[in-house]
This record gives sequence, C-alpha cells and structure tokens, in this order.
Amino acid sequence: MNATSTLAIDAGQSGIKVRHTDAAGTGEWSAPGVRTDLPLLPQLVRVIEQAHEGGRTTERIGLGVSGLTEEESDAGYLLAAATPIGARSVHLAHDSITAYLGALGDERGVVVAAGTGVVTLAAGAADIARVDGWGHIMGDAGSGYWLGRACLDAVMRAYDGRGDATALSEVVRADFPDLEAAYIELQGDPERVRRVASYARAVADAAAAGDAVAARIVADGARELAASAFAGLRRVGEVNAPDVRVRGVGGLFLGDVLGREFAAAIRSEIPGAEVRLGEAHPLDGAAALADVAPTSALAAHIAVATSLLE
Repeated sequence: MNATSTLAIDAGQSGIKVRHTDAAGTGEWSAPGVRTDLPLLPQLVRVIEQAHEGGRTTERIGLGVSGLTEEESDAGYLLAAATPIGARSVHLAHDSITAYLGALGDERGVVVAAGTGVVTLAAGAADIARVDGWGHIMGDAGSGYWLGRACLDAVMRAYDGRGDATALSEVVRADFPDLEAAYIELQGDPERVRRVASYARAVADAAAAGDAVAARIVADGARELAASAFAGLRRVGEVNAPDVRVRGVGGLFLGDVLGREFAAAIRSEIPGAEVRLGEAHPLDGAAALADVAPTSALAAHIAVATSLLE
C-alpha cells in the first residue's frame, strides 16, 4: 500500500504509545494504558479520536493491542470510527504480533515481550505459537506484575519470620508504613495491577545491588521467560534450528540482571542461539502490519478492514 500517512498504536496495559507519520514528519505521544477488564474497542476508538482532535489525518492505521481477543478483533468497527480522520485501512492484531514484527519482521524465531504483562510469540515456516500472555490471574509468568507480586510476597514472608530479610522491605514500607494494612489497600485499588507491577523496578535495583532475595526473584523470573521461549520454539519446530533467533523486548529487559539471566537460561538449552535484548519498538511493528506478506505465518492473525476507496 502506498500510504502517505500512518497512525501506529501500541496499546499496552502500562501505557499507550502512538506515532503519526506523514509528509510533514513524525510525531509521538502517549496515553494511559488499556483496561483489559473493560471492552477494548471503545478505548481504541478514543485513541483515534484524540489524534483527530489534535488536527491529524491518516490513511493507514495499525494497532497492536494487549489482551485482544478474537471477539474484539473487529477492524471494521475501528475503520468506521476512523472515517473522520480519513482512514482507508485498519490493520489490527494482538500486541504479540506487533512486538514480533518490531523485533524480527518476517524472520523465524521467538520474541518475548515483557512489561506489566508478558507474551511470547514464536514463528516458523508455516505456523505461529503464542505462549502465556494469560493475564496476572492465570499467567504472565516472569512479567513486571509477577516480579512485583514476588516482591510483596518476599516482604511479607520476612515480616512474618517465614523468609529471609531483604532490602525490599524498606521499599515497600515507604509506601505502606503499616505492612499489615497493605493488602487491604491494594485489594481496593482499581489500579492494583499496575501498582504491584511498579515494584519490578525495585526488585531489579535490589538484585543489582546484591540483595539475595531480589536476585532469586529475578533469576526465577528470567527462567520463566526462557521457558516460554523454549515452548514457543518447540511448537513451531524451530527449537533445533541453527542460529535460532531469540529476542527479549519491553521495559522489563532494560534491567541488566534480568537480561543477563534470561540470556544465560536460553543459552543453557540452545548454545548457538542468537539472543538480543531491547532491539525493537512495538510502534515499528504496528506500522508494519499492513506490509506483512500474505504468505507469512503471521498474516492469518491480522484483522484487516479497507474502505472502497482503498
């Protein structure tokens, strides 16, 4: 498609990132994250409306969305809502697809995208396999929420005398001077998932500073992320491929300790793996949705709507 303008949207739980590109240049902005416990499509429409309110027009819209289900993969609904902004096409996919495209394009391999939540996508010659991404109640092993939850668990174990002392206790006490009341406040907080996930940074910092409890949490999280990568590669028949490509993207991989532990866990099972961390931007993947070849294993997982003018 020879579009002269593109609106790329990366809608995650921690935040929404938007990039508008046209002949005049490129601009980016952000918005609060999507609520996966609420209908997603109206939230995405609002992002498009905000672009219009900012005076922008676009011909092509690409969206990667956390928590997107098959029932809500309605690109036509979004295209109809995007008529005022001049859109001729909408390409909509789960954010695992856009994270993959931003990291590996159409190449075979596996991408682990880890932030507040985590989802892994592997792609082979004909198939793809999504691993985890099942939310904080049922999954998201190794995610920011998972690390934050482990932090709080470790602090309460230390408080009770069930676990080792940790520097994380002082971090949590700064927010909850009365530790025994912390669980009540968190349970009543509608933003509790993001709030719990925010402790992932403290875990990474404490691990880097030598705290043994934090280091164990990070190592366990890294092994969970690596296990998801292995599972995906096995399911698409790429685990024994020469020079298999493994990418770790998202804010969680910005921590040196977790990234090092993840790479070590991957290479312990696949010594020849090409492991790279943080070398992607999901907005690049959202912008690339329209350019995925029909023969790609990813193509069947992208919802597309085009106008009669397209």
